Amino acid sequence: MSEPQPASDPKASIEEKQYLLRFNADTQSHLHVMDADVCMTSCPDKICTIFCPAEVYKWEEIRMHVGYEGCHECGSCRIGCPHQNIKWVYPKGGHGIVFRLG
Repeated sequence: MSEPQPASDPKASIEEKQYLLRFNADTQSHLHVMDADVCMTSCPDKICTIFCPAEVYKWEEIRMHVGYEGCHECGSCRIGCPHQNIKWVYPKGGHGIVFRLG
């Protein structure tokens, strides 16, 4: 097995780079599913559970759970939801992701 690469190394894995991310989570989510019924009735593929690199969206039997605390703030959910059912806003000042390597 090879040694873990420094995150600044282009050969570092995504997991090694994500390990360096730090979060200062707010008590209120900056991500909102606008209409839960749309997820349940109109979106059989639950595509947000696939396109989010941080795996923030999890389908739990009858509703979408949004684990906003680990959001990478990439904005993919702003454009990825085919029903435009996710509202994404910037976290309040002083909260959100902290990039260690720019």
